[in-house]
Amino acid sequence: MYNLLQAFAQHGWQTTFLSAASDSIHQVDLTQINVNSQTVSLNCSSFDHLIESLQPQVVVFDRFMIEEQFSWRVKKVCPQALRVLNTEDLHSLRSRRQQAIKKPQAATTDFTDSMTQRELAAVLRSDLTLVISPAEYDLLSQTFGVPPQQLLYLPLLISAPPGHSVSFEERNGFVFIGNFRHAPNWDAALQLKEQLWPAIRAKMPTAQLSVYGAYPAKKVTNLHNPAQGFHVKGWVEDARAAISQHKVMLAPIRFGAGVKGKLVTAMQCATPSVTTSCGAEGIAKTSSSHGTDGQAGWPGAICDDISQMAEAAVYLHNDVTGWQHASMKCAAIVAAQFDTQTHQRNVESAVTDLVSKSEQHRSGLFLQQLLWHESLRSTQYMSQWIEAKNR
Repeated sequence: MYNLLQAFAQHGWQTTFLSAASDSIHQVDLTQINVNSQTVSLNCSSFDHLIESLQPQVVVFDRFMIEEQFSWRVKKVCPQALRVLNTEDLHSLRSRRQQAIKKPQAATTDFTDSMTQRELAAVLRSDLTLVISPAEYDLLSQTFGVPPQQLLYLPLLISAPPGHSVSFEERNGFVFIGNFRHAPNWDAALQLKEQLWPAIRAKMPTAQLSVYGAYPAKKVTNLHNPAQGFHVKGWVEDARAAISQHKVMLAPIRFGAGVKGKLVTAMQCATPSVTTSCGAEGIAKTSSSHGTDGQAGWPGAICDDISQMAEAAVYLHNDVTGWQHASMKCAAIVAAQFDTQTHQRNVESAVTDLVSKSEQHRSGLFLQQLLWHESLRSTQYMSQWIEAKNR
């Protein structure tokens, strides 16, 4: 979201960030990128007055829950404003995969769960949805039949990698990084501790692993065990600097969605990675026309078997030629798939075009019109009921 705000501001658009979240000690100062910020309240008509005073031409909702909360208010007060949903990733897809890990016997291939229905409804209500992964674009357009004019493929907007990458000889050990409030990261950390790391140490008894990430709760810090070479270091200000100290990124991700930022950041640092097919999704090519050429093009290894992951990780850590061969693939992937200038222009062009013809665009979206019918606006009525109850 930060990079999207930055792109809009750089394009010369007057940009305001509205958030109901509490302040954090690590929050970014948005004034440095010429973005104003204001606090809003949930289930409160004060938002209506604020959005009316701002009179935006475009409103971006970050994740479907925010669209549910605020889109009806935007539509009521500023009906001409273009409503854009930034999915980040498909939360319903991630949730389904998580449940399949927890209860494999209950896993299904249908999409009848409530979260999928809610998220898809938010997509269809919006004028445009930003989709971070080719796999998720295919799911929305092919499986769910979302009209292509309502979708825009927009991968991670990332800053340019450093001009100098740290050499093999200057690095040491393995690395993992991730926000521990994000369930896939906590699960991956457990997989590391209980499965992958013992397999690596069996092959390489002196191996060292550094685990970084925001919000390391006690259950995370309890994994810290220097005697086993397992070092939980917590939050770092500069993720790229931290990753660049190490030889191999380990990412045993069992469930998730979207594009895994840790793997893209590792590529920015010319750091080979060992991950699962789920971790590589959205970057490695599967059925989509986008993506690197699977295992052959991956800067490291894609494995779903713990023993194979351990073997690949130890090889990359210890073999300078193998490491350099993998490391050299990183820049090519970043350049081919995460060309920020190109994708920035794409989103700016798409938004500008739709602003100029919003009525024409909406006239062809029958399902959008259907979902805005008063009989299908339960999120609006629930919000109004909560506001009335709280008076």
